[in-house]
Amino acid sequence: MLIKILGSGCPKCNRLEQLTREAVAELGLEARFEHVREMDKIMAYPIMTTPALVIDEQVMASGRIPGKDELRAWLKGR
Repeated sequence: MLIKILGSGCPKCNRLEQLTREAVAELGLEARFEHVREMDKIMAYPIMTTPALVIDEQVMASGRIPGKDELRAWLKGR
């Protein structure tokens, strides 16, 4: 599973990455993380605001930090 955090590295982006890593660990899943900070690469996705979460090239959230329950539900479906 490839998980991408799209954002400049702001506190919200870092928090999204931390929560997602925690959810992956709690579920015992294997995942590779990438933090995409380059604006041209971020703009390649259909999002208007960051932070954004992309799981296996599917945008799951944009402009907000989902709760851990929501993250776990998305991850279980993979």
